[in-house]
Amino acid sequence: MHLRGIDLSEYRTLWLMAMFDLPVTTRDARRQYAKFRKELIARGFTMLQYSIYARCCRSADSAEQTRREVRSVLPPSGQVRLVSITDRQFAKMEVFFGEKRQPTEDLPAQIMLF
Repeated sequence: MHLRGIDLSEYRTLWLMAMFDLPVTTRDARRQYAKFRKELIARGFTMLQYSIYARCCRSADSAEQTRREVRSVLPPSGQVRLVSITDRQFAKMEVFFGEKRQPTEDLPAQIMLF
């Protein structure tokens, strides 16, 4: 895989997935949920479905840096899981809307380099 002068391996490029189940029973809890969700988006995550967000990272080092960033903004309650899968594994995901198959998401047009 090649992206604007950068060679990307489908085995080295990782998708970091954040899956979370946060309480929304009080006004403060809803505020914490919204804040965490906005922090994920600010860090380059995209919503795959409710409470499941993913971000493409070009290497394990980049994924680890993103993990540290997410850990720094964890809400005080609820459950958050982070898991990494290779781009090759991500591409094998099956996505259905009703009974119709849809293609998996493509790599972003531009990968953030920081």
